[in-house]
Amino acid sequence: MAVDRRARGQAAEAAARTLLMRAGLKDIAANANYRGGELDLVMQDTDRTGQRTLVFVEVRYRQSRAFGGGAASVDLGKRRRLVHAAQRFLLDHPAHADDACRFDVVEAEGDPEAPRLAWIKDAFRADDA
Repeated sequence: MAVDRRARGQAAEAAARTLLMRAGLKDIAANANYRGGELDLVMQDTDRTGQRTLVFVEVRYRQSRAFGGGAASVDLGKRRRLVHAAQRFLLDHPAHADDACRFDVVEAEGDPEAPRLAWIKDAFRADDA
């Protein structure tokens, strides 16, 4: 069961990465583990003025919406762990210290090999956690 869950999560993350890269984001890191938290994807978004934004992406897979969507499962505790992991990432990667930061959620639902994806930009703020 754990292997199936891990494989579904990896497939959903790969689909989310593809979606974000097609939207112009640059892949920085994946599955960055820190004590107390993990960052599924770290991407870089650049606006028309050249302003860089480091995007910390939480990918949430659900087979169905029967118990709520993936974004609903990013509760206060999860947000705090993500913010903590993002702070650790920034300490470990000082080249990004001056970048703006954003927390996005990508909901993946249905067939894990070809999930339906919903990208929620700026899903929460660090000071909300």
